[in-house]
Amino acid sequence: MKKIVFGVIALVVLLTIITAVPQKKTNSEFLRIHIRADSNSQSDQNVKYQVKSAVVDYLTPYLANVRSKSQAMQAVKSQIEHIEEVCDGVLKANGFAYTSKAKLCEEQFPDRSYGDLTLEQGVYDALIIELGSGKGDNWWCVVYPPLCFVGGESNGTNQIVYKSKLLQIIEEWKASHVK
Repeated sequence: MKKIVFGVIALVVLLTIITAVPQKKTNSEFLRIHIRADSNSQSDQNVKYQVKSAVVDYLTPYLANVRSKSQAMQAVKSQIEHIEEVCDGVLKANGFAYTSKAKLCEEQFPDRSYGDLTLEQGVYDALIIELGSGKGDNWWCVVYPPLCFVGGESNGTNQIVYKSKLLQIIEEWKASHVK
């Protein structure tokens, strides 16, 4: 009888440990964003960051209440033409003759760390925005769960600065997914 009780206790402890360890997320749980500049010229790189800010600002209200990747993908898909209009508006306002092309597709990404979260290299669903030829250096982030932030490249530091609304959404998402 003691062996059975001990075995049950050991099983309960083992199951508790296994379920308490955070499970690794798979590529399929993320929707990323990738903005490719026309070239590596300083002006093309500068406008890329202006486009990034405009796109994040534009998409934030559409993504503020999504609670799944599929909802995020649907929200982005429904706004593809408007995303291009936002990008093209920034390009035109800054005197660029080229336009943008936005699409949802699968894309290969290298390893990337966002604070404590590291996304391993692999194929991810992504919103791809090409500015002009799209052959310049790029910027990428995560649309869902919402982790888009301004990195060291654009604010002159090596620190990550989170936008307050997005940080709130991240914290809500984390709280709802903790088991």
